[in-house]
Amino acid sequence: MARVSGGDKIRDAFKRLADNLASAKSVQVGFLEDATYPDGMSVATVAALNEYGHANTPPRPFFRNMIRAKSGRWPQGLRQALADNDYEASTALDLLGATVAGQLQESITELRSPPLAPSTIRAKGHDKPLIDTGHMLSSVSYRVVQGETT
Repeated sequence: MARVSGGDKIRDAFKRLADNLASAKSVQVGFLEDATYPDGMSVATVAALNEYGHANTPPRPFFRNMIRAKSGRWPQGLRQALADNDYEASTALDLLGATVAGQLQESITELRSPPLAPSTIRAKGHDKPLIDTGHMLSSVSYRVVQGETT
């Protein structure tokens, strides 16, 4: 924020800052509702099935692991992004969203436990549990939600 002096100027600057911060409500990170596989299956559904397990497939908590490992750094990252971008909330939340989305993709690619069954490794040709076509990985996204949310 530019340096401001004088009563009315300071009051106006704080009002602009407050209005700016109030206009950007949140950032959403993950598998947004429009992300689907070619067959129409929701990527969020596939991600949830992997996260929590299903039928004979064990849970592979890539999302929860990422949140547990990284979320403690997000407030400081947002504070720094605000300070570095003249307290422009939308820009700061956009930067935070990109960071968290990257951390989620990293969690997907790094997860190795529980390991795949030997038959699955043979069928896929590799031992990476959450990587098959790469579609889920490339579907990680984020968006800044502006204005009033309902």
